Amino acid sequence: MAPVRSGTALGLGVWAAGLVLALSLPGAPWKGAQPPVFPWAFLGPTLLALAALAGLAPLLAWGGGPDLARRRSLALLEAPPDLLWAGLLLALWPAAWGPPGSGGWLLAFLAAALPGEARWLAQALPGERPFPRAWGRSAVSRVRGRVLRRLWRRWIAARLPVWLTATLVLERVLGVPGLGTDWMSRVVVRDRMGLSLWVLALALLWALSQSWEGEAA
Repeated sequence: MAPVRSGTALGLGVWAAGLVLALSLPGAPWKGAQPPVFPWAFLGPTLLALAALAGLAPLLAWGGGPDLARRRSLALLEAPPDLLWAGLLLALWPAAWGPPGSGGWLLAFLAAALPGEARWLAQALPGERPFPRAWGRSAVSRVRGRVLRRLWRRWIAARLPVWLTATLVLERVLGVPGLGTDWMSRVVVRDRMGLSLWVLALALLWALSQSWEGEAA
């Protein structure tokens, strides 16, 4: 059997340390609070948001190529924080429609996350001058697609914890009980078992993104 790569072994060590930390939270729950009920109703909108982001960001990177990472228009859209997007949504949301709810959260999440993720992927694309540009548009598209397909799983695994914590601001401003709020609520009440399950779920996603092949000699 080929040995596990050193980077993979290090990653396993980091996730194991996170699990130990979650299980060894000090003290008793704050003010005797009970762990929150998992927001199952928000799981569908969250999966829809992640699916939209996981599809749209690579599509934008594929269409724009590595030059997309240097476009000022994308940088301007990436710059505003989540709080600004949530406030703008509340300001523009028609009062007759009622609270924004999960639909408004989905729009604000994509507006806040999509520009940055498209730039993240575009920066990972290799240079195209003189090749494959000299071979024509079809060669360029093929190379971009191949790179993005190889990068896609690891990009999701690397960015999902960031998206999870970033949604907390949107959830608090818009008043929706999302997954980011669930994560932080369990930190507050020191729900060791709940946090351990979160760490295990994220670690499993990371593990699935690894090739588990030994390093070349």
